[in-house]
Amino acid sequence: MIVFRDPGEVPAGFGPSVVAIGKFDGVHSGHRAVIARARVDAADSGARVVAVTFDRNPLALLRPDICPASLVGVEQKLRLLADAGVDATLMLTFDRTLADLSAREFVEHVLVGALGVTIVLVGADFRFGRGGKGDPDLLRELGREFGFDVDVVEDVRAIDDGRRVSSTWIRDLLSEGDVAGAAKLLGRAHSVRGEVVHGLKRGRQLGFPTANLSADLEGFVPAEGVYAGWLVDEGARRHGDEPRSSVRYPAAISVGSNPTFDDVAARQVEAYVLDETDLDLYGHTVEVEFTSRIRGMEAFEGIEPLIAKMTEDVARVRSELA
Repeated sequence: MIVFRDPGEVPAGFGPSVVAIGKFDGVHSGHRAVIARARVDAADSGARVVAVTFDRNPLALLRPDICPASLVGVEQKLRLLADAGVDATLMLTFDRTLADLSAREFVEHVLVGALGVTIVLVGADFRFGRGGKGDPDLLRELGREFGFDVDVVEDVRAIDDGRRVSSTWIRDLLSEGDVAGAAKLLGRAHSVRGEVVHGLKRGRQLGFPTANLSADLEGFVPAEGVYAGWLVDEGARRHGDEPRSSVRYPAAISVGSNPTFDDVAARQVEAYVLDETDLDLYGHTVEVEFTSRIRGMEAFEGIEPLIAKMTEDVARVRSELA
């Protein structure tokens, strides 16, 4: 997938393109329905499928007091869009300059001028342009003027209760530790991604060495507790290195602040790779996928009860992943 960070990076004559626009936070099943429709439209005309999205939630600039935490980081989002079948992504920096563009200017300079759009796909609640004054009706009006069609894709809804699939709903589930429920809406396991850093090495002392993720990891961290899941090792990447194949390991994952010892200031994500005691992952970028929750976080009176519980946790994780 081609990635552009600015409309000026798009080469002349890049179009025609079918463009799906949105925040795409999480690239959940609703987002992928929009992309799937774009792929069908593009196949009929031989156009490229392009996602136009943003490097942050626009509320981070416009209303930071109510801006929710993102489900995925920028690199995660790009990878998920590529997996969904997008040919190119225009990752716009949502700054004051972009926020001040009128709806017409956004259409004329970004969609038409840079991407040569023929069809634009959006959700029913799509808003764009300065002050969010643009909506699908205005987009259709501008489409008639500039020569492109507009396709408004209906919401994807849960079969059981008809609730609209949304990033908010997924965020709520993750905040409760319901990673299995979140996975149903995402269409994949939720994950966080970051570099493995040195910790207190207490897990190693207890017989369960863990890979500790840096505090600036990408992705929404679910509720505290112990989870079954997977650690995907992407390796240590330095500038100029060739990409390497990733390695996927079954893992018991802990999210919390170590209440038994009460010596961790902020909650952290750490993963014990099953049956691996000498795996060196320091400096590696890893993706930690959450499959199911084993239990909530607990404080134990002493090391022996803690080790016994960790042994039980690992057995349950092994059973969950079998």
